[in-house]
Amino acid sequence: MRMRFLGSTSEAGACPTLYETDRGTIVVQGLQLTDPEALADLCHALDGETAVEVPRELITEIARRVLPGGPASAYPASADTSATG
Repeated sequence: MRMRFLGSTSEAGACPTLYETDRGTIVVQGLQLTDPEALADLCHALDGETAVEVPRELITEIARRVLPGGPASAYPASADTSATG
């Protein structure tokens, strides 16, 4: 699978970050959710799944950029397509 950087609300592209994949999916990079009360609120979490927390502003900014009517070249293609962070 290959990924393309969509954007981040953090300085220097650090976590949290969103990517789109060549499989038509979105990858969310962020800090793992560890709060026991919040984890208890997850619905239908399968073995091997985890949750990450991202700011609402990240989701709305990326949506603004990629939905029709948004800026045509709002986000640069990342030279590094790895999902480390």
